[in-house]
Amino acid sequence: MDAELFPRTRGEIAPGAVHVPDWLDAREQRELLAACREWARPPAGLRTVRTPGGGTMTARQVCLGRHWYPYGYAPTVVDGDGAPVKPFPAWLGELGRRAVTAALGAESAREAAYDIALINFYDADARMGMHRDSDEKADAPVVSLSLGDLCVFRFGNTRTRTRPWTDVELRSGDLFVFGGPSRLAYHGVPRVQAGTAPPELGLTGRLSVTLRVSGL
Repeated sequence: MDAELFPRTRGEIAPGAVHVPDWLDAREQRELLAACREWARPPAGLRTVRTPGGGTMTARQVCLGRHWYPYGYAPTVVDGDGAPVKPFPAWLGELGRRAVTAALGAESAREAAYDIALINFYDADARMGMHRDSDEKADAPVVSLSLGDLCVFRFGNTRTRTRPWTDVELRSGDLFVFGGPSRLAYHGVPRVQAGTAPPELGLTGRLSVTLRVSGL
């Protein structure tokens, strides 16, 4: 991918939407990956998400705190094995607040009591269509952390799934936060570049760890 099209510098992609490259160091990435591998184990483990229309999402998912399904939250895996959702750890909430502070400042993080996480696994063929994170009852910023293969993250506008949008290259360790006027912006992942994960991480594919405040 063209480095000139995807500069590796901190940048505000839209008002309230900030990309911070290399926010997680190598040790933090390994620790977060180890936690994701434990969360992915059954019960309430990694699953294929089915849409109401009968389709399936190509990225597989596991949830913490509350279970997300199209389109709501539940205390159990209502569209899977029915097990209680795994708890949301306090350290992950603190990581989320640190992330918001780094991207948007301490004031934006002050009331951000993160209590849910959606962890998506992308293999080389997985994609995510343009969508909004709108099932929560709170407007705290969304925190997204990337591990493994790089992807193109498409960040759009709040009105429509179509243009205008901005494509951002997210690599392992990158942070992306969106809140304020961009909290309900459409976004998606049109492609993943296989084989680009740091070799020392030991991950084939891409993980996104998305933290949200449910307000429920």
